[in-house]
Amino acid sequence: MPVRIPRARSTEIATFGFAGVAGFAPFYFMLPGAEERLASQTARWAPRWERNISYFAPPARRVAQRVEPRVEKTVKKIDSRLPLERMAKNVDRQIKSGIDRMSKQ
Repeated sequence: MPVRIPRARSTEIATFGFAGVAGFAPFYFMLPGAEERLASQTARWAPRWERNISYFAPPARRVAQRVEPRVEKTVKKIDSRLPLERMAKNVDRQIKSGIDRMSKQ
């Protein structure tokens, strides 16, 4: 008996759909007249998008204002713990020594 492939979940379908759109978008924009079609669709859908965004923007702004101090504090705490400057100097030194080695050969 052949093995059946399970049905795709909605998240898988959405992921593959988004990947297809993102992958073929450059080809769409290469077609003649693509700018005009895009402009007409933008003129048609922009008012709806703006209405929807204005519906979600105030709650999102409130959440961002509430979360910002904690995130800022955490980032500062992590920044002070990470040896970023030392790491950057080591990488710079390694790159320079590699260039010197290559130039001597």
